[in-house]
Amino acid sequence: MSFFKKLKEKISGQTEAITHKFKEGLTKTRGAFERVEDLVRRYKRIDDEFYEELEDILISADVGVNTVMELVDELRSEARKQKIENAHDLQPLLSEKLVGLLQEKKEDTSLNIEEDRLNIILFVGVNGVGKTTTIGKMAHMFKSQGKKVLLAAGDTFRAGAIDQLEVWGERVGVEVIKQQQGSDPAAVIYDGIHNARARKADILLCDTAGRLQNKVNLMEELAKIRRVISREIPDAPHETLLVLDATTGQNALSQAKAFSQSAELSGIVLTKLDGTAKGGIVIAIRNELQVPVKFVGLGEKMDDLQPFDAEQFVHALFATSIEKEAEMEKEGE
Repeated sequence: MSFFKKLKEKISGQTEAITHKFKEGLTKTRGAFERVEDLVRRYKRIDDEFYEELEDILISADVGVNTVMELVDELRSEARKQKIENAHDLQPLLSEKLVGLLQEKKEDTSLNIEEDRLNIILFVGVNGVGKTTTIGKMAHMFKSQGKKVLLAAGDTFRAGAIDQLEVWGERVGVEVIKQQQGSDPAAVIYDGIHNARARKADILLCDTAGRLQNKVNLMEELAKIRRVISREIPDAPHETLLVLDATTGQNALSQAKAFSQSAELSGIVLTKLDGTAKGGIVIAIRNELQVPVKFVGLGEKMDDLQPFDAEQFVHALFATSIEKEAEMEKEGE
């Protein structure tokens, strides 16, 4: 059985709606990866030029130079081992390698949420990446699961950040704990914890600043917030999620490296995947950082924030090829 067919069968247990969201959300990225299909058509036999062009395609999709070199080396080795000479036979092997890469460490990509406790999720990331929108969408997700959710407006530095979070609070129907602009962010989070306890909330989602006077100040502020949280609830925050904008490509990878050194990240939320042809950044982040991608933003709608699924992701990248293979099988029956 071909890997494409296996991939289709693996995701068949999930709802059609989720598969559709990944396929639609990754339309632009799929366009970049469809260049692989064009490459396969142009080369009947695999040679060095074929691999060089493949490297260029993957790098242009923001898979990252280091990751691409590793991936192509593995492909060469596997092709030799399996005696693959036809370029067409290499495409399913590439998709198999990508799934393997994304699932390599078998990390738990689910959120650390438990019943009968106040779960605290801290959101970090630079301005403009979609942090507040992500918080709003996650609040909607938890509320639709029957959880009681509160938001803490800890980004007190950016003009409009508190108002923006309040708009989301009204839209989703959850309360926002806030103070005045310029207040101490740690004090806002402290208030959030006490309000959440008083209201017997299940989840407190905490916004933080994306920029202060300099990077050192920002990281010190985040460290202070973490100290305040852990003083109130010793095992918290239960999640520290870094929000990254997929459209910024390798810049997102640089941000991830900077925050991972200082912020004790537990996961990454990659937003705006629907807006870029460079969704290969998911693969680069997964390969170069020891932090799992837990959620991806696949559109503007409230429910377009989806738990990351490596098989759905790769299936969406190669959806056109997978459908063609299925059609050819039907014709051959």
